[in-house]
Amino acid sequence: MTAAAVALGCASLGADEIVFDDVERQTRQFIEWQQTIALTPEQEAVKREALEALPAPCCSDNSAYTCCCPCNISRSSWGLANHLIAERGASAEDVRAKVDEWTKFINPNGYGGKACYTRGGCQRPFHQDGCGGMNPDQPVF
Repeated sequence: MTAAAVALGCASLGADEIVFDDVERQTRQFIEWQQTIALTPEQEAVKREALEALPAPCCSDNSAYTCCCPCNISRSSWGLANHLIAERGASAEDVRAKVDEWTKFINPNGYGGKACYTRGGCQRPFHQDGCGGMNPDQPVF
């Protein structure tokens, strides 16, 4: 387990046991994982299988695997997936469920699927049906 996983409080937990409790802290952690955890081709195939089955919350005509651009909601989902696959050996089904849970946690009111196509949508916070910004160093909360 990485020091980051230990700091997140989930060093010995399975995918089902990661508890979402702090949008800001966990968004930053998950974006860091997206930037630092490299997947093997086999692991990337698991990620693709998991996330292609989910619509991107901010642009539902794209999958969560591709989104229409690398916004912070996508980066956080990709990083969470990277961690679950590379460091916990999670299956595509488990990754899909956990990323879906993350999406519901960051916006309990649900996403309209069009944030990327509306004025200001990319800069709105997650809980306001937004992408949480485009700069990974400056998520919008």
